Amino acid sequence: MDWGMKNRMAQIIKPDTGRALMLAIDHGYFLGPTSGLEAPGKTISPLIPYCDSLMLTRGILRTSIDASIPTPIVLRVSGGTSILGDLSNEGITTTIKEAVRMNVAAVALSIFVGSEHEKETLLGLSDLINEGQEYGIPVLAVTAVGKEMGRDARYLGLASRIAAELGASIVKTYYCKDFNKVVNNCPVPIVIAGGKKLPEKEALEMAYAAVSDGAVGVDMGRNIFQSEAPVAMINAVRSVIHENAKPDKAYKLFLDLKKKNKSKKVKKK
Repeated sequence: MDWGMKNRMAQIIKPDTGRALMLAIDHGYFLGPTSGLEAPGKTISPLIPYCDSLMLTRGILRTSIDASIPTPIVLRVSGGTSILGDLSNEGITTTIKEAVRMNVAAVALSIFVGSEHEKETLLGLSDLINEGQEYGIPVLAVTAVGKEMGRDARYLGLASRIAAELGASIVKTYYCKDFNKVVNNCPVPIVIAGGKKLPEKEALEMAYAAVSDGAVGVDMGRNIFQSEAPVAMINAVRSVIHENAKPDKAYKLFLDLKKKNKSKKVKKK
């Protein structure tokens, strides 16, 4: 890697711990006004101090994020479909030059291995990597899963390895049984997707299991911003990722912070 690429990777994966806590808030690009992100700026603002990077679209970055924040940006650059159509039929929506203008740390897009549009998404990844190399910008490949695709180690391992073979610097995939096989067969860092909303303790258990099996961290969204106490939850996730806190300890931290924050609100009233 050139210096610029190394520098951007170090912004996402913290050198002191070798871990990454990414906050995924890019759901609206295909889901529209996702629950919890109806007013993105209001939701995101209190969470920014606790994440290592934000994953979002250029529209939300420009309209809802204060340009003075030091938090690195991972820019979602694929889209063109919605939940009403075929999600696998995505294309690249943002140029690498615009990503440079927006001073991002990395760009991200989804690949749909095993779908009708597998080839197009993989060639789109390759094109983005080629352009990213010219400017020293890492590419994060998201191994998206369609309705007919299983979330097992064999499939996720295949998709993750293909992304790495094509030159992705980071892979985002789902946690699954035998996840260590997915990690061991992928030569670049892996972060896990938070996926659907889970009870807080289950989400913390998943994060702990993932890093224990070799993931460098999480790119978690709904399990943080849809929590009944988002700030408490992101702090609990952070303790798992950067402090190796076990799930029970992290969940206790969540409950303590939730109670503390609730008492502060009552006093203000």
